[in-house]
Amino acid sequence: MKTLLSITIRNSVLSKMAALLEQERAIIKTVNQQDLSNYSGADLAMEKRLIVDDAKIDSMILSLNQLTDQDDPVGVERFRFTHENGMKISNKTAAFGTILIIYESRPDVTVEAGGIAFKSGNKILLKGGKESLLSNLKIIELWHLALKDSEVATDWVEYLNYNREETQAFLEHPTQKVDLIVPRGGENLINFVKKHATCPVIVSGRGNNFVYVNKDADLDKTLAIIINGKTSNISVCNALDKVLIDANLPNWEIFAKQIINELQLFNVEVLGDEAVVQATGVKAIESDLIWYEEFLEYKIVIGTTNSDQEAIEKINKYCGGHSASIITKNDSIAQEFMENVDTAAVYHNASTRFTDGGQFGLGGELAISTDKLHQRGPIGLQHLVTNKWYIYGEGQIR
Repeated sequence: MKTLLSITIRNSVLSKMAALLEQERAIIKTVNQQDLSNYSGADLAMEKRLIVDDAKIDSMILSLNQLTDQDDPVGVERFRFTHENGMKISNKTAAFGTILIIYESRPDVTVEAGGIAFKSGNKILLKGGKESLLSNLKIIELWHLALKDSEVATDWVEYLNYNREETQAFLEHPTQKVDLIVPRGGENLINFVKKHATCPVIVSGRGNNFVYVNKDADLDKTLAIIINGKTSNISVCNALDKVLIDANLPNWEIFAKQIINELQLFNVEVLGDEAVVQATGVKAIESDLIWYEEFLEYKIVIGTTNSDQEAIEKINKYCGGHSASIITKNDSIAQEFMENVDTAAVYHNASTRFTDGGQFGLGGELAISTDKLHQRGPIGLQHLVTNKWYIYGEGQIR
């Protein structure tokens, strides 16, 4: 394990990296255009994630500045106890050591996830996808300039330019110690990493997020939330895939048609369960297995439910454990829903698109975990630490 860098040095590297991104903005965009022109365009969501424009660079810079301003997550005392024999015992946060981040398509991860892991006192190994290689290598070049400027060894941030076979070999027989692996991408990537990894893995899992429209919903808010959740960015894990409408909602059939009409203005393919098909004439789902799917495309499924409890049970059965929202004017029903739906983030009258480290005040996230250990939901700076026990004695024996 590398010697922990002081918080002053860590912040200095992050500040320099933010300045370099601004300085090299035009070159980064030009290099990214090469990646985009080389990409086949076979996957619309992946292509969207690949794009680095001014807004994306602004977001990277903001993330680094927010990280710089946050307190050091390492060395925070979490527990203190004085033993009856006089020993003083405390538990403090500690860096993991070396973190490997494996991701698809998104060059911004090379900045944001790398920054969070670095500020947490960790050495970073980054393994991006081949479709974003040129963009990633340019960003790594800037990381190394920022490290050198602060007189820090460049191996604190390493890029692993491996193909699939080389990645598998590294996971199974690492050529250096790796303490934690975070895969960010589709289910195939996650399953690949879990199958071959020989150290702990935090899964940044699939979305498949639900909105439940309770019988007491404000319909204007509902419509806006559904349109935003589905159409504002289809390529992200917090996008909306499923809508459940309470059949006790007055004239739910008319409202379902209104939702469908609005979605179709955005060229969203709408599928329905039997009740929705009968009420609106949309195409029927072929199998209940579709309720398990995350789409990452302009596609949505709308169904009905007969009660709040039925909605909760359906969401818990099919969702990806990421995000779910209830739209209702009844606060007690909302609270019951939020306490019983088993997802990392639960919402009342808001879009699932907010499940994001930056939106939650964390300054970005390393990943959004759908596991329950060791941290659930957006993994921010303060979560990317383990802990260590410190015991101070004067010769005590047991």
